[in-house]
Amino acid sequence: MTDTLRPVETAAPDTASTASDSPQKLKRSIGIVGGTLLTLSCVTPASTLFVVVPDLFSSLGTATALTIAIGSLLCIAVAFCYSELGTLIPSAGGEYAMVSTLAGRLAGWLVFVLSLLVVVIVPPVIAMGTADYLAPIVHLDPSLAGAGVMLLATLAGLLDLRANAWITGVFLVLEVIAAAVVAVLGFAHSRRGADSLVSMQVTGSGGHTDTVTAMLVVSGLAIALFITQGFSTAVYLSEELENPRRNVARTVLATLAISSVIILVPVVAITMGAPDLSALTGGDISTMVTAWSNSAVGTFVSLCVALAIINAGIVMVIQNSRVLFASARDKAWPGPVNKGLSRLGRFGSPWVATLLVGVPGAALCFVNLDTLYGVTGVSVTAMYLLVAVAALLARRGSHAHTPAWRMPLWPAVPLLLIAVLAYILSRQETVYLLWTGGITAVATLYWAFYLRPRRETRWLVSIPEDQRT
Repeated sequence: MTDTLRPVETAAPDTASTASDSPQKLKRSIGIVGGTLLTLSCVTPASTLFVVVPDLFSSLGTATALTIAIGSLLCIAVAFCYSELGTLIPSAGGEYAMVSTLAGRLAGWLVFVLSLLVVVIVPPVIAMGTADYLAPIVHLDPSLAGAGVMLLATLAGLLDLRANAWITGVFLVLEVIAAAVVAVLGFAHSRRGADSLVSMQVTGSGGHTDTVTAMLVVSGLAIALFITQGFSTAVYLSEELENPRRNVARTVLATLAISSVIILVPVVAITMGAPDLSALTGGDISTMVTAWSNSAVGTFVSLCVALAIINAGIVMVIQNSRVLFASARDKAWPGPVNKGLSRLGRFGSPWVATLLVGVPGAALCFVNLDTLYGVTGVSVTAMYLLVAVAALLARRGSHAHTPAWRMPLWPAVPLLLIAVLAYILSRQETVYLLWTGGITAVATLYWAFYLRPRRETRWLVSIPEDQRT
């Protein structure tokens, strides 16, 4: 028999349990505006532009904008899957709740592990970029600065979600302004035409010009998918969004559209306005901004980016703590661990889960960046692939009649997405595939020896009661 989920409401009641032992619920406190602000902040378009995109410039040169554009188009199909599944299964567990419900517990557990890799690694990756953009004021060690940002974000993550929505909203305005300034300056100082966006050139190690191959572009798509990955935050916040059946899909799709524009337009401007190919490949955006304007404008942009990184850290800690909270509520761990992770603090936030996300994130700021990037790219791609598989199963049985947002062109969209993502995975570096595969193998052993033998009491993925139909 297939190892699928048993609805929580059919489980035999535990007469020994007390009200204090029952899972606590997150409160619905934000509308579509607050949800969009939080989700956009998690995509953190400006800090992604200044921290992650330079690495793509170094390997893809003038093909960077094209790679991000292709990645954004792929993300439309991913967003369709998230929108349908997120309204069908509105849970703070995000991907793992959706996949567990539709594709079985083991698939859901593996998605949870992949999502946990992403949510633990991404915040310190972004946070370590803070030092570069505080340099006009103070010189800091990147690892120490990143750890400080993670700890600050952890403290903010303990606050009420509505308060954080407005805090991150203010920071988001500043980072959008920074991205707009870069775009305007880049276009105003264009040195090459639009044809440069498809010229596929990069400066090689010897200083000569190399051609970017199609295989390099395909390999870079894993990072390109990571660049706009934060739109999935709307799914994690579905238990705290008002009217999630409607607002989850709207937030996912709107966030993807807005973030793609905020990131892609400045990338095009930088590609066209870079003084030469070597400067573009070097990826030092702050230096280019200063050359296009003056040191005051360069300092302003740098400080906006530093605030954007702090903003991203806050939102990512909020999102990631909800994943751990949901896994404890769904009994993924031994009893004492589940009880601790599901505790809510004074402001309604899962404070133990928040600390367990933020503090290890600070420690990861001292790990090699290339390894973090590689493992994250593989994990995001594999997670999207499993979500697409779940989307293929979203219209069978009782799920076919459950009220939810439904994607157009089903099942062609998830089928095409599965094929493309599988190919992208096959083109990744072996070492990153081995790292991710090894972690997944350990997780499978945990499933086989702990979770599966206790299927009646462990890994009982549930949908919030007020959202069941």
